[in-house]
Amino acid sequence: MIQRDTLHAYCNELLQTHRFRDYCPNGLQIEGREEISSLVTGVTACQALIDAAIDLNADAILVHHGYFWKGEDASLTGIKRKRIKALLDADINLFAYHLPLDAHAELGNNAQLGQRLGLNTLETFGGEGRQPDIVWLGETNQAMSASALQAHIEQALTRTPEIVDAGPETIKRVAWCTGAAQSYFEEAIQRGVDAFISGEISEQTVHLAREYGVHYVAAGHHATERYGVQALGAHIGEKFTIEVKNVDIDNPV
Repeated sequence: MIQRDTLHAYCNELLQTHRFRDYCPNGLQIEGREEISSLVTGVTACQALIDAAIDLNADAILVHHGYFWKGEDASLTGIKRKRIKALLDADINLFAYHLPLDAHAELGNNAQLGQRLGLNTLETFGGEGRQPDIVWLGETNQAMSASALQAHIEQALTRTPEIVDAGPETIKRVAWCTGAAQSYFEEAIQRGVDAFISGEISEQTVHLAREYGVHYVAAGHHATERYGVQALGAHIGEKFTIEVKNVDIDNPV
């Protein structure tokens, strides 16, 4: 068992939340009971995850995508009211870590995706100002074709990725960033990559891939961001000896 405020302070320090200018508040977003002995992890704080946490009698939920995003309507109506009311009624804490969980060198989404795909990290980039980098760059263990890379990712993530097969015959140098990171594609190209792996793809991304001659792989926003929150949850469970259960709410995007 751990005190809510102790866990909050530990995660904030571990993930260095003070170093990020983010699109949402990082840390404790909804306050619940003071003592935590069971934790549910998941990618997004959707109603299905909340319902699962209630069924599991969890004291807290830890997610990558929480609430209160910049630019959204602040009114507590509709599904937002329903979600938050369910958390408050059940006295469940909600912790959410966005960019800090993308960037962490060991437990983060990008670090975990790289490990899962067997990519050897050479450097990172994409930090703005003094903010930590959130894009990884490295190499595959062996050169492979675009179709082989696609099959490798499908096996690792259990999801068929979309691929713009527009680059060299063999792929060795790869950059990756989970989620919606297509805006980093051109910077990765300038660093001489053969392929870029992300969660999403935009219409203009296809043209960039074709005209620059670099492969682009969209492996799924949800699929690429499952592993950071799992790693953080496992770390918390081991350090503080509390029960941690990951609940993966299926999402094809």
